[in-house]
Amino acid sequence: MSGEGAPVVHADGSGLRVAVVAARWHEEIMQGLLDGALRALADCQVADPVVLRVPGTFELPVAAARLARGGYDAVVALGVVIRGGTPHFDYVCSAATLGLTDVTTSTGVPVGFGVLTCDDEQQAYARSGLPGSQEDKGYESASAAVGTAVVLRDVLEGRA
Repeated sequence: MSGEGAPVVHADGSGLRVAVVAARWHEEIMQGLLDGALRALADCQVADPVVLRVPGTFELPVAAARLARGGYDAVVALGVVIRGGTPHFDYVCSAATLGLTDVTTSTGVPVGFGVLTCDDEQQAYARSGLPGSQEDKGYESASAAVGTAVVLRDVLEGRA
């Protein structure tokens, strides 16, 4: 499983403004990712995260960009793309990855990458954080976004 060796992030995100933007495709898997992300934010003491739902994974970058430019300290992007019989998978995965990378590098706002790019639904379920899953990518991506935001905040405020 790809999550083997993943770091455990313990960050105090008190006072951070964090938004989660989640796609609607594959609703059950998405609910697992969203629940995991919200659990991670609660564990990091992030109060009142904003949750936005967009139609699909392709729409994540534009929503993340608006949020990052709107004063949020971190954004968590959640989506699922499952390979089909056409090149559509490759285009959506590439657009989401490059778009979210551009958001984080152009704004300086950490974006947690919780986009599952899977060959089949079984792989997505295994990473969704649902009961019986081996991994919880929603939790991991939210923890990473908050952990990065805290490190950047501490450096900019001279605490590191």
